[in-house]
Amino acid sequence: MASRDSLLHYEVHGDRGPHLLLVHGMLSSRAQWLLNLEAFSNFCRPVIVELFGHGRSPTPHDPAAYSPAAYIAEFETIRSHLQADRWYVCGQSLGAALTLRYSLDHPDRVVAQVFTNSNSALAGHDWAQRVLPLMEAQSRQLERDGHAALENHPLRPGRGRRLPPEARAALTADYALHNPLGIARSGLYTVPYSSVRARIAANTVSVLLVAGDREEGFRDARSFAEQSIPHLSVVRLDAGHAVNLEAAPAFNAAVSEFFRRFV
Repeated sequence: MASRDSLLHYEVHGDRGPHLLLVHGMLSSRAQWLLNLEAFSNFCRPVIVELFGHGRSPTPHDPAAYSPAAYIAEFETIRSHLQADRWYVCGQSLGAALTLRYSLDHPDRVVAQVFTNSNSALAGHDWAQRVLPLMEAQSRQLERDGHAALENHPLRPGRGRRLPPEARAALTADYALHNPLGIARSGLYTVPYSSVRARIAANTVSVLLVAGDREEGFRDARSFAEQSIPHLSVVRLDAGHAVNLEAAPAFNAAVSEFFRRFV
């Protein structure tokens, strides 16, 4: 559902306990949390958001709608609509960059937070310079070829060899709902400006990083997080980028145990 004020599609699960904002990464959808919902609903009310151009959310024409700051405003609108004074937040990949930013901007609204492997969240000062040419090339291809470009995308979820079959099927079904122009705009206007590395030392919210150790490309960022983020705990699991799906039982146990400390 979406409130009259919020543009993002979101769904509320569970019927008791505090709310938990769940934000997926680039090219994913609500299906990112399929294997986590039952465990989380035992102690909270998961609120699943889909990013612009993804799944059931709209594709705004205005580039400003895709900015990290605009997403923070959207999350605040959803929180207000739910009448949640404070809530938990959890982000996966690009979604982690947004939830970490939200906690930095609104620490008084966050009880505790969890995030997973996210190079975009912790990228260095040259991140935009490095990633923009790639995103511009991707945008041209998506605008030219539409859904055919999405079907050939190297990050298409059907190619995830470690994903459980149920999760792969759900992600693949949602993938067909993505708007190529929305994905292009996300790449141009969200991804390059997503890093919170320069601000993260100011974190005041208790935070858990559940890291998939098999993703070698995240190891430097994980080390940076361990050295630089205040109030951080780390759980490392034998999984890759989609740690919450690839190692769902262990992820669910770690996140549930962490959040239950604050009930």
